[in-house]
Amino acid sequence: MGKDCDHHHHSSCCGCSVCSDHSTLLTIAWVVGAFVLVVLLVVFITWLVLRPTKPIFYLKDATVYQFNLSLSDNILSTVLQATVSSHNPNSRIGVSYDRASVYVTYQNQQITLPTSIPPLYQGHHDINVWSPYLYGASVPVAPSICGSLQQDEAAGYLLLYLKIDGMVRWKVGTWTSGHYHLEVTCPAFFSFDSTSNGVAVVRFQRMSPCSVSV
Repeated sequence: MGKDCDHHHHSSCCGCSVCSDHSTLLTIAWVVGAFVLVVLLVVFITWLVLRPTKPIFYLKDATVYQFNLSLSDNILSTVLQATVSSHNPNSRIGVSYDRASVYVTYQNQQITLPTSIPPLYQGHHDINVWSPYLYGASVPVAPSICGSLQQDEAAGYLLLYLKIDGMVRWKVGTWTSGHYHLEVTCPAFFSFDSTSNGVAVVRFQRMSPCSVSV
């Protein structure tokens, strides 16, 4: 009888131990789950309160130094300088431009090489102005592009697009987000004006707002 009692008592203690371990694991799981939920809730509330607004870009000016089309071999050579302004509209969030390059397109064809913009940090409500030179030496273009350029010159106007491709991060205090892809498209309106010697000169017409995607 004594042995039976000892065996019964030992089995009860083992059952209590297993129940205790299971209860401890459940408690740890609840604590970890609650902690993760609180962190996510804080991040969500912070995002709602701050709600980063994408930068605002304007193409302020552009000077064309060379825009020569060779019809014999469908080659276009371009040299221009563009002036672009960027405004951070956020009052609590800074923007880090880790990488950005600028180039020009005509009818969806790139006609200049990308020009890199040095990395910079843009503080709250800051405005930065970039004036990169853009070069496209002897760029082969499709025959349809040549035809379109001839039509534009005959009509007296030219529409190019200045594009910015880069990576940015949001910064709030000591916290910095991951990288976001920045895409900026600025329409550049020009006119063809004839000089006294009959050479067409490309002139910038007006400042224009840019579309921005982050």
